[in-house]
Parts: sequence; C-alpha cells; structure tokens
Amino acid sequence: MNKAHLTLFAILVAGATVLGAVAVTRTTGLGRAARHTNDAAVTARTRQLAVYAAKLQKELKAKPPALPPVPKPAPAPAPAAAPVAQAAPRIVYHRPPPVVTVVHTHHHGDDGGADGGGDGGGGGDD
Repeated sequence: MNKAHLTLFAILVAGATVLGAVAVTRTTGLGRAARHTNDAAVTARTRQLAVYAAKLQKELKAKPPALPPVPKPAPAPAPAAAPVAQAAPRIVYHRPPPVVTVVHTHHHGDDGGADGGGDGGGGGDD
C-alpha cells in the first residue's frame, strides 16, 4: 500500500472517529434534557393529584342534602280478566344419525388373492 492510500485511510478513520464522538455527545445531551423534562412533568402531575385528593377529602367530609320523601304510588287497577295460560308446546328432540368413518387398512401377510389380476377396481380402458 503506498503512502497516499495510507494517508487517505488515516484521514477517513479520523473523520469517522470525530463524527462518532459528536454523535455520542449529542445523544447524552438529549438524554439529560429528556430526563429533566420528565422530572418536571412528574412534579407537575404530582401537584395536580395532591390538589384533587384534597378536593375529594373535602367532598367526603361534607354531608349530602336530605332526600325528598318518596311519593306513594296510586293503586294499580285490577286486570279485567286474566288470560288463560296455554300449555307450552311439546318439544321433541331427534338425535342426528351417527357419523360412521370407514378406515381401510392393508393387511400384511394376508394375500387374499390380490395378485393384480381379477377385479382390482382399476379403470376401464375398454
């Protein structure tokens, strides 16, 4: 590698190092600022909740106003004639037929005459 290439490579590495240092500095600064903002938000929210809790305690100590007396309802008129209740219709449940699953298995050792001839159920190439 000649000296020009070596110098160019050293300059590029130095530039990358400087940019990395700047990035790290900015990142830590952002984290510090965010932490400060978060602390301020928590403090403000804590203050709001304390005020609300004091308001609730005040409301709990106050007695509610007395309720008005309940009015007496007018007597309901008697029904003219009660309809005759009809017997509920009879419901008959019919069970569905059972589902039968047939599993065909190949019997090993049982030749059963299956030599490829006869009625093998093959396609009719007539």
